[in-house]
Amino acid sequence: MTEPKKIAVLCNYELLPERVGGMDYFFWLFDKQCKEKDIQVDWFFPNLSHHGEYSKLSIHHCNYNVENYFFTFCKQNKTDFSHIMTHFLELCTPSFYKIKQFSKAKIIAIDHNPRPLNGYPLKKKIEKRIKGILFSRYIDVLVGVSEYSKSELIKEFGAQTEKKSIVVFNGLEICKFKKKKNFSSNNQFIVASHLRKEKGIQDLILAVKDLKSFDFTIDIYGEGYFEGELKKMIQDFSLQRFFNFKGSVSNLPEIYCEYDYLIHPSHGETFCYSVVESLMSNLPVITTRNQGNVLGLVVENKNGFLFEECNVAELKEILQNILKHKFLIGNCWGNSKLKNFSLTKMVANHLALVLNNKP
Repeated sequence: MTEPKKIAVLCNYELLPERVGGMDYFFWLFDKQCKEKDIQVDWFFPNLSHHGEYSKLSIHHCNYNVENYFFTFCKQNKTDFSHIMTHFLELCTPSFYKIKQFSKAKIIAIDHNPRPLNGYPLKKKIEKRIKGILFSRYIDVLVGVSEYSKSELIKEFGAQTEKKSIVVFNGLEICKFKKKKNFSSNNQFIVASHLRKEKGIQDLILAVKDLKSFDFTIDIYGEGYFEGELKKMIQDFSLQRFFNFKGSVSNLPEIYCEYDYLIHPSHGETFCYSVVESLMSNLPVITTRNQGNVLGLVVENKNGFLFEECNVAELKEILQNILKHKFLIGNCWGNSKLKNFSLTKMVANHLALVLNNKP
């Protein structure tokens, strides 16, 4: 009888009870299915939490420094990991070289990291290319969560990464999403995202500034460092009656259907959960042409509307036409590609990597 595999998963992902999303459900189901196949998983997170299914995981609390904790752990303990997977860690860094010095494990690095809208500065591009040449050899498989992220990581770290780069889409529990059935307009919009500058919510505020004659509301779900700046903009432009900050909630799959449109003016994405979640709820989407629609799921006039990144005037025109009832989506067109983004398929593909099969 063969020895069960033992794997380490390094996740630079803070565990927050008030913010349960797609990756949390993935971690829980992946761990469950690994156990069913006699695969032991040691999880390395920045912090410790027991909410949801995390109480069932073997979690190492890394005191907000995942890589350094993992190095110390491996030095102090006899480790026999067959695979080491990383999520939300920077790619092609000296850390991967260090891991190979004390482990023969196969290293699988998953790229969730968004890129800046206008690309990296020249100095950063050179640094990444050098790191790719020096350290990509220590990563066995590079995983992009979309075709875009795969092509970007190859472009950043060099052609030598192409043969070891694959795409494994993120996934969601499709059955959790309550479907929108009533498409009569109530002038209610939703934003669901981390409140970071890269999400472009400041562009939405600037667009709304010129729509004060209309009656509508925008509920913003999420938290982040940019929240204070967004609230200041809203106050400075006297837009308080249009915007409501709702914080992080766990029942988004049940409430998307209550709104008319998701607005996602993002400047940078690799996958874009909120767009996929909205479309799974039959909620039309207003998002940016290349970044928010990074997966190509939004089709103009069928299940949403698209505008160029940072183009406030174009976003304002879309909102104005919706509020004037010139733009109307009477029934959100169901994109057949959505079936590719199920949680079960995502977990199966990640398990295939551990079991040495192609996903």
